Amino acid sequence: MNYTEKGSKIYLFSIVLVAVIGGLLFGYDTAVISGAEKGLQAFFMGADFEYTDAIHGITSSSALIGCIIGSAISGFFASRLGRKNSLFLAGILFFLSALGSYYPEFLFFEHGVPSYSLLVAFNFYRVLGGVGVGLASAICPMYIAEIAPSNIRGTLVSWNQFAIIFGQLVVYFVNFLILGSHANPVIDLVNGVNQIMNPEAAAWTTETGWRLMFVSEAVPAGLFALLVLLVPETPRYLAMCGKDEKALNVLSRINGSSQAKVILADIKATTEEKTEKLFTYGWMVIFIGIMLSVFQQAVGINAVLYFAPRIFETMGMANPMVQTVLMGVVNILFTLLAVFTVEKWGRKPLLISGSIGMAIGAFGVALCNIVTGLPAIISVISIMIYSASFMFSWGPICWVLISEIFRIPFVAQQWLLQLPSNGSSISLFHPLSCRCTTCVLEKWVTSSGICSHTLFTVLSVWWLLSSYGNLFLKRKVRPWKI
Repeated sequence: MNYTEKGSKIYLFSIVLVAVIGGLLFGYDTAVISGAEKGLQAFFMGADFEYTDAIHGITSSSALIGCIIGSAISGFFASRLGRKNSLFLAGILFFLSALGSYYPEFLFFEHGVPSYSLLVAFNFYRVLGGVGVGLASAICPMYIAEIAPSNIRGTLVSWNQFAIIFGQLVVYFVNFLILGSHANPVIDLVNGVNQIMNPEAAAWTTETGWRLMFVSEAVPAGLFALLVLLVPETPRYLAMCGKDEKALNVLSRINGSSQAKVILADIKATTEEKTEKLFTYGWMVIFIGIMLSVFQQAVGINAVLYFAPRIFETMGMANPMVQTVLMGVVNILFTLLAVFTVEKWGRKPLLISGSIGMAIGAFGVALCNIVTGLPAIISVISIMIYSASFMFSWGPICWVLISEIFRIPFVAQQWLLQLPSNGSSISLFHPLSCRCTTCVLEKWVTSSGICSHTLFTVLSVWWLLSSYGNLFLKRKVRPWKI
C-alpha cells in the first residue's frame, strides 16, 4: 500500500478524535452528578433510613472509588489487553454505569422505592463508571502519546484535557435542558434534620429528573465503544507484541513511509531495553510524578466542578444552572489557551501562573465569606478565575507531564503508579471539600486553605520541575521545554 511522504494528518486526527471521546466521557461521568445530586438526595431522603449529609457526600463521590480501582489496573490492562481493547472496555463500563444509575432497581428492587439496598446498588453502578473513568484517564492520553508524532505530541495530549472539560460543559448543558422549567429540591436543615421545602414543585426532579441526567451518558458511551473498534492499536504496543508489519503500516499512514521505518526502529530499540528497572533513574522521578497528581487534586477543583450549581445557589444566584453552564464555557476557552501555548510557553510557567491565579480566585471567595455586604458577583467572578486558572495549568499540563516524565519503556509502569495517586487524591479531597460547603465558617476555612495551598503549590512546582529538568539533563535528554 502506497502512502504519501508526509503521511495523512486527516487519518491521525481522526484517530485522536476517537481517543479524546474517552476524555469527554471522563468529564461527562464525573460532572453529571452536579445537576443530579439534589434530586438524588431528595429521592433517598424518603428511604427507610436516615440519609445524612455524610452519606450523600459519599454517594456523590462514589464514582471516585472506582477511579482508584480503574487507575490501579490500567497499567495491567494496557499491557495485557492493549491500549485499544482497554479503551473499548472503558466504553462498555461507561455504558453499563449510565443504564444502571438510571434504573438501579433492575431485577432486584421495586421501582421508585428508596432503600438502603437500592442505595448500595446505585453506588455499585457509579463505581462501575468510576472504573471506566480510571481506565480512560490513564489510557486515553497514553494512546494519544504513542500514536502522535513527537513534534506535536504535547499539543495532542493536551486535547485530552480539552475533551474532559468539554465533556463537563456538555453535561452541564444537558442537565440544564433536562431540568428545563422543573424545580430542583430546596433542602434545608430544620431542627437538625434535612427537609425538602418544596416537595410538590420538585416532585418530577426527585422521581425522574436525576435518572434522565445519568442515562444521558449512554449515548456518547455507546458511540465511543463502537468507534474504538475502528481505530488501530498503537504502533508501540504492536511492536511490543512482535507485529512489526502492522506497526509499520500504522506509522506509514501517520508519518509517511520513509519516516515510519526510522520511528519503528526507535520503537524497537526502546521496547527491547527491558533490563532496566523502574527505579533506574532514582526515586525522585517517581516522587515527582506522584506529587504532581496529588497537587492537581488537592487544590480543591473537584468541589467547584461537581457541586457548581449548589455553590452558585449559596451565593444567591437566581438560576445557578445558568452560571454553571457559563463557567463551563469559560473553562473551555482557558483549556484552549493551554492547548495552543503548551509548546511555546513551556510546562512550568503555565503551572506556576495557574497556581497564582487559583490562589487569587480562592482569596476572593474567602474575602466574600469574611466581609459581609460584598456583591455576590464578586464570589462568582472569583470562582470563575479560580476554575479558569486550573484549566490552563494543572488540568492539561499534569497529563502532558505524565506522558513525558519517564522514558518510553516505562510509560505503562509510571501510569500504574501515578494514576492511583490521582484517584486517591480525588477521593480524599472531593468529599471533604464538598462537605465543607454546608456552612459559612467551613467555606471560609476551605477557601483560605485552598488559597494557602495554591501558594504553596507555586513553590513546590518550581522545585519539583527544576529537579525534573535536572534529571533529564543528567540523562542528556531534553524532551520538552520546561
